[in-house]
Amino acid sequence: MKSQIVVLNEMYQQLSAIHAMEEKAWEDFQQIWVPVSYKRKEVVTAAGEVERYLYWVVDGIQRGFHLHEQKEATIVFTYPGSFSGIIDSFLLQQPSRYFLETLSSSVFLRASFQQVEQCRKKHPSIAELMYKALAFTTKGILERQIELMVYTAEEKFRTLLKRSPHILNLVPHKYLASYLGIDATTFSKLLGTVRLDS
Repeated sequence: MKSQIVVLNEMYQQLSAIHAMEEKAWEDFQQIWVPVSYKRKEVVTAAGEVERYLYWVVDGIQRGFHLHEQKEATIVFTYPGSFSGIIDSFLLQQPSRYFLETLSSSVFLRASFQQVEQCRKKHPSIAELMYKALAFTTKGILERQIELMVYTAEEKFRTLLKRSPHILNLVPHKYLASYLGIDATTFSKLLGTVRLDS
């Protein structure tokens, strides 16, 4: 397992690529993160709870999903080297409509809402970093909306493989089918007929 120093250095590299932080801002920001771990298939945040933490994934894979009656809709996957948590609940401090669960045993660094807010208000570069990160997230959400609404099942499948070719080996296929908005039978057929290198 990577040391916290190595993980924070990787976080710094990724965040700096979005927006540069001055030294003092990074000093304060890196100090708010605390390690925490969860077992496989453990609920990190449940619908109805307010998301109290922002997570940075160190190890493992997670999914965010919505439960409507008995039907689940997978909306996002998170991996090492990315933020995790129910972001709208975190930012608004309102009850979540979604669940966040681990698909494998997972290790995170996490920071509380109060700590993140304190850094954001104190350091303009962190506020700008968060603004830009949310802009990129919004762009991705809108692109995914188009994919879900107008792409064929095969186009959705190909787009997923192009964006995240490794995901077939990491995530149970029923969750990938749910994420793409197609049924499991169609997903299985595509898996057998679509060439991954084409």
